[in-house]
Amino acid sequence: MGLQSVRERAVGGADSWGGRKRARRWEWLVETFPDMQQMSVIDLGGDPETWQQSSVHPKHVHVVNIETFSGDLPDWIETDFGDACALPESIASRRYDLVFSNSVLEHVGGHDRRKRFADAVHQLAPRHWVQTPYRYFPIEPHWIAPGMQFMPVRVRAWMAMWWPLAHVKSKSVREALGGVLWTELIDRTQMRYLFPDSTIRNERLLGLTKSLIAIKTG
Repeated sequence: MGLQSVRERAVGGADSWGGRKRARRWEWLVETFPDMQQMSVIDLGGDPETWQQSSVHPKHVHVVNIETFSGDLPDWIETDFGDACALPESIASRRYDLVFSNSVLEHVGGHDRRKRFADAVHQLAPRHWVQTPYRYFPIEPHWIAPGMQFMPVRVRAWMAMWWPLAHVKSKSVREALGGVLWTELIDRTQMRYLFPDSTIRNERLLGLTKSLIAIKTG
């Protein structure tokens, strides 16, 4: 089996280990919020495709990301360019039924910005679902590399350039450094600090906590 096949089997398509976990996580979301079809949802850092592929469509979804999206979207999906840690007033002043965020919190850039992100989540809606990979799962999920998150920055940057299971290899040392410095996995204590009134749910793989989900249902 080639290395690309290993990555595809681990995190690639819907039939991969990661794909099955994502599908199960989506089932949890729908089970947790059974009235989602009547909800207005803001997705911080997400992608419209996630919602278009879902079997359950909220009444309205507002995707806010620092990337822009092209192509036609259904009228129930709205997109905006915006930093979730410093939302423009045109978005921050709005209210939604649910804040959703998947694998974004570890990329916002340090504790201060994570706190701003969490403050925005609390402000925007009475309910939320915020998922992030768990720091102490033995495999770093972005590069599929054992223990990479515990290594010195210089070693992590080298791995970002050369590790064979990386999705996209960095083309320069500076690019690699940027990638690893903007990827900071957090633990359960940090998650509880950011979301003190939420239930922290463990998503497990082979009995080990793979990711944390902060959930508030009302």
